[in-house]
Amino acid sequence: MDATTNTPVPTRRNFFKETLAAALGMVVAVIPGLAGLAVFLDPLRRQGAAGGRLIRVAAIGAIPADGTPAKFAVVADKTDAWNKFTETPVGAVYLRRVGADKIVALNVVCPHAGCFVSLQKSGKDFLCPCHDSRFELDGRVTSPSSPSPRGLDSLEVEIRKDEIWVHFQNFQPGKREKVPVG
Repeated sequence: MDATTNTPVPTRRNFFKETLAAALGMVVAVIPGLAGLAVFLDPLRRQGAAGGRLIRVAAIGAIPADGTPAKFAVVADKTDAWNKFTETPVGAVYLRRVGADKIVALNVVCPHAGCFVSLQKSGKDFLCPCHDSRFELDGRVTSPSSPSPRGLDSLEVEIRKDEIWVHFQNFQPGKREKVPVG
């Protein structure tokens, strides 16, 4: 201490102790903070990485043998950021037999504006009620004047024993190409 001012004179030893204490304090605060931030943001990271999923949709016996499309709800576990919902409807598909052991799946969402298409009473085509787009049973656009930029979105199908599994995915409406959502 200085006799005239009664203030402690900084020493080299005090400087190193205070610097080391500050550095350790920063490490102790930053590492758990970063770990907490990573845990907090993890659901958002996983949500963005999700793509199509293989989901069991129906038993093969539920599909009409005559080639008429049948509509089925797609039910799966859904994770929305930090919440998990079990057995939640995530969409719907039309399934149709096109051969003895081949099934075609079409997403029910119209590629124009995202409305749900319906099978006409005749059973020969699909209609979007929002803007009158019509689609063949194979998903192709029927009329060149249709506002839909592409045909109905086909989905991959796997047949496992007597069950139909669909690689379900939604696509952005209004685009000529199939661009996956999420």
